[in-house]
Amino acid sequence: MKIKFIIDSASDIEIDEADKLDIDLIPMEVRFSDEETYLDGINLSHKAFFEKLIECDDLPTTSQINPYNFEEKFAKYTKEGYEVIAITLTSKLSGTYQNALIAASNFENKVYVVDSLNACVGERLLLLHGLELAKNGMDAKSIAAELDRVKHNIRLLALLDTLEYLKKGGRISSMAAMAGTLFSIKPVIGIIDGEVKVIGKAMGSRKGNNLLRTLTEKCEIDFSMPYGVVYSGLDDTVLNKYIKDSESIWKDKVTTIPSYLIGSTIGTHIGPGGIGVAFFEKEKK
Repeated sequence: MKIKFIIDSASDIEIDEADKLDIDLIPMEVRFSDEETYLDGINLSHKAFFEKLIECDDLPTTSQINPYNFEEKFAKYTKEGYEVIAITLTSKLSGTYQNALIAASNFENKVYVVDSLNACVGERLLLLHGLELAKNGMDAKSIAAELDRVKHNIRLLALLDTLEYLKKGGRISSMAAMAGTLFSIKPVIGIIDGEVKVIGKAMGSRKGNNLLRTLTEKCEIDFSMPYGVVYSGLDDTVLNKYIKDSESIWKDKVTTIPSYLIGSTIGTHIGPGGIGVAFFEKEKK
């Protein structure tokens, strides 16, 4: 039976890429004001999002996808003879996964919902692996089960340039943000068990870059699985420097390093200037 993958825009996939991958993208709403609401990745590109974010004083808000939006898609594709695999933003950050489950309850044995326990490029990597499994002939139920298993091997590490947006979002205090700015503290965050956590701090961009590289080197990357790097904002200079400085990680293992721009779901909270790396860690035998 044919398989259709559906993913939310927290994966940082935009509509053009979704069309190329032959998947369906369900966007979250991004609200800058009562008069300014957009569909993430549809009529608001990631570049346009950061242009607006830099200009606004208050953080925009994003809304979870409701059950009706999922049910509409599930009904469309099952009627066309597809089995559906829906991959969502981590349930620890949004109710989107629960809403997808509610909608899927009306399509037993036809729709499978996977909580990625991740976001942005981490969620994307899970999708790319699922597409490869489908290409190799695996059925939808087995793919969903395999994605649920391997999602725990995804590592997403990111270096932030500023604490300002975490302060605006209420994630840290104004005092902590002020101290961070004063001492040029660059935190490294990761998504661990579906939640965003600070896993290290460094003083200054150079030491921050080194810390991100060191933390990455401690992991045994499975280069047979999808991987990639990301940046936030309008300039990828810092990311390119990280790639160059981390040559030992990639050399003789890969010929290209996929690079992606972070979108609104995570970009709202980390602001511009962030960089990150995501991969599957090799399974322990």
